[in-house]
Amino acid sequence: MTTHPAETVHHAPREEPCEDAWWMPTPDGFAACALSATARTVPEARRFTRATLEGWQVCAGLADDAVLVVSELVSNALRHGYRNPGAKDEDSAAPTPFCNAWLALTRQEATVLCAVSDAGSGAPVIRTPDALAESGRGLYIVDRLSESWGWTPPDRSGKTVWATMSVRG
Repeated sequence: MTTHPAETVHHAPREEPCEDAWWMPTPDGFAACALSATARTVPEARRFTRATLEGWQVCAGLADDAVLVVSELVSNALRHGYRNPGAKDEDSAAPTPFCNAWLALTRQEATVLCAVSDAGSGAPVIRTPDALAESGRGLYIVDRLSESWGWTPPDRSGKTVWATMSVRG
């Protein structure tokens, strides 16, 4: 079961077709990797996504969008999805060295689904971007680049935030 924000700022993010918009007819795919709470996690997630989508022969435009979406989803999971078991409040929250978090990518025909699961119990909230703020644009970017996005209802094991993107052209 998935939930989606009531309002969305989604507009067609990539109205121009991919220059290499054809999709090689390879089998549908699934790939996943475990995430840790280290400084290398987001760059590793980007590399994993890029390598996986190149292997699936996804057009470069869609792969670029997916890498950025994964970057934002993983960053949000690291920032909001983990709490140190000893932390008493949000201000003392700190990532633990090993986190129960996953990045999964699936492809079916011309659609890619990116999903990040974390142990957080809070539902994602999209904010109107503040031009002067140093952060707070992640889900806005996800919303702009994806056809749809949402999350599973948080339970005691956490939640999964996902986004889908398709080849246009």
